[in-house]
Formats: sequence, C-alpha cells, structure tokens
Amino acid sequence: MPPRRNEKYKLPVPLPEGKVLDDMEGKQWVLGEMIGSGGFGLVYLAFPANEPHKDARHVIKVEYQENGPLFSELKFYQRAAKKECIKKWIEQKQLDYLGIPLFYGSGLTEFMGRRYRFMVMERLGMDLQKISDQNGTFKKSTVLQLGVRMLDVLEYVHENEYVHGDIKAANLLLGYKNPDQVYLADYGLAYRYCPNGNHKQYQENPRKGHNGTMEFTSLDAHKGVPLSRRSDLEILGYCLLRWVCGKLPWERNLRDPVAVQTAKANLLDELPESVLKWAPSGSSCCEIAQYLACAHNLAYDEKPNYQMLKKILNPGGILNPLEFSTKEESVSVHTPDCQKFTGFMMLEKTKLENVQKPSVTV
Repeated sequence: MPPRRNEKYKLPVPLPEGKVLDDMEGKQWVLGEMIGSGGFGLVYLAFPANEPHKDARHVIKVEYQENGPLFSELKFYQRAAKKECIKKWIEQKQLDYLGIPLFYGSGLTEFMGRRYRFMVMERLGMDLQKISDQNGTFKKSTVLQLGVRMLDVLEYVHENEYVHGDIKAANLLLGYKNPDQVYLADYGLAYRYCPNGNHKQYQENPRKGHNGTMEFTSLDAHKGVPLSRRSDLEILGYCLLRWVCGKLPWERNLRDPVAVQTAKANLLDELPESVLKWAPSGSSCCEIAQYLACAHNLAYDEKPNYQMLKKILNPGGILNPLEFSTKEESVSVHTPDCQKFTGFMMLEKTKLENVQKPSVTV
C-alpha cells in the first residue's frame, strides 16, 4: 500500500555503517558512509556484499516506510525507467547517454523497531547548486548545453507518462566518473500526468496552488492545476535564465506566492523583451527568450516539439564539454540575431493559432 501523502514526513534515525540490506531480488548491499540528507531521507554510499572494499559505484537512499517521496520515486523507476528501457531509448534516439540515474534495486529493512524503505541507485558526482554556490553564474554556452541535455531527459520521462515537476540545480548532478555528463535526479515528486494514455484534465484548484520550488515552479502549479509537459519545460526555462543571469525577477518576493505568480505571468506575456531586458549588460539571452515563448505557447495537453526546442538552444547541434567557470566567454562564441528570434517567435505563434491541436497527444 502506498503511504499517505498527507502524513508529515520525518527524517529517519541514521542506519549504522556496515549494515547489510537485502533487496527484493535477494542481492545484498553493505552501507557505507552517509553522504547526504534531505527533508525526509538519507543517502549512503553502498557496496555489493561481495565487493565491500572497492570504490563505491552505488548509493542507497533510505526513508521511513510510511513516508511518501521514496515510494513515489520507486514507482517511477519501476514503471518508466528500467535499465533496459533507457538503453533501448538511447539506441533509438542515437544519444551518447541519457541523464537519468540508473536504478539497481529496492527493499525494506528494520532498525530500532522502525521499518525503512531503501533504493539502490547509481552514484553521481557534485550537484549544480554546489557548483553555483562556489562559482556564481554559469557560462551561457554551458547553460544552453545543460538545457539540451535536460530536454533529452524530459522527452523520455514525458513519453513514459510522467513529469518531473522539480527541476533545479540541486537536482542536477554531474557524472561520478564523467563530469561532462549531467543527470536529472530525485523523482520523489514525479507526477503521472497521463496514466494509461489518458491525459489529466485542466482544472484549477486554489487549495493545491503554489506547490513546488517557488523560484521555478510553473504557472499551472501556482494555480493548482495538475502538472503537464509544458510545466516541466517552463520550469527548465526559469532555471536556464537563473543560471545565466544569477537571479530571477521575483526572487525578492518568494514569501509572497501570488506576487511570484504575477511576476512570472508578466515575464511570459512580455516575451522576448522581458527576458532581454533582464539579461546582464553585454550578454544575450535570446535563445532562452525564444525557448520560453515556445513553452508558453503550448496547450495544456500538447506534445512539445523537443527537437525544435533543442535546436533553439543549440543551433549548431554540437555539444562540447561542460565548463563551470566565471570567466568571460570569448568573442568567437555565437551571438544570435535577436530580431531574427523575435520574427521566429511571431511565426511560431501564428502557426499555433492556425493549427488545430489534438485533445490528447502522448
């Protein structure tokens, strides 16, 4: 039985290092050092019981069984992100990798009279929030490449009936062995927007309004509408803007959700000028303005054109190694023509108005 969502989540008592956990497949895992904690769960390094002294390539996430987020994340992986499905998708789309952490097993264990749920996952490296705290803003070229990689992830997640709902720097982690790879982690708030091919209906519910991370959550979330694909794209757009500019127009009003909602609505209604004016002097955010305009023009149940969005962020189609430095970009970096982008957005808007959209597209 799934945990009750309205129950207050509690951070569990830590499990002892060296404890052996048996997953549902009968494989044994040894807990290593605890390396992280959230609002409701703990993260440990982990080793297969037959390889306890090698470099840890896995982590184990644990929480009390009655908590909800880890159960939700487990269901996402079981339904939508099995290793063989991800491998098949990578081959089909001709990708070098897909930034979804690999899932290795799960189970239940007991400690001090309490039941714990656990998940064994691929170990990843540093998250982008820590890098941002150290370095400040990211290079625009890096931000645009991050956007392309996240669109690859979101297309897979969306095609498997889910939305992530909480994209942010803290949930983007670099690869443990390959820091040029970036992964979207933490599916504890993932939402099944289209169960069995039936898209959720648009319905505002003020009692559920303003959910998510306030800086980045979508207008639909502010209104209490069930999340859909356009919500993830909008959230990603705010992240891109934040990473380039170092701040968002509504960051001083985070304690006032209605003010944040209004500021986001104004930004989207006044594209591209709102984004171009917000960008730091001497920099260009034309790609992000165009991307946000396309996301904002989507109907609630419309399937995004992921390839077009990737082309907006990366016209050349070439992905270079990620660079997280505060150095100024060289003058050779491509700077787009904002007038061309504005014309393109007007053309896309006209197309959207003239094309009859299907009621459900999965």
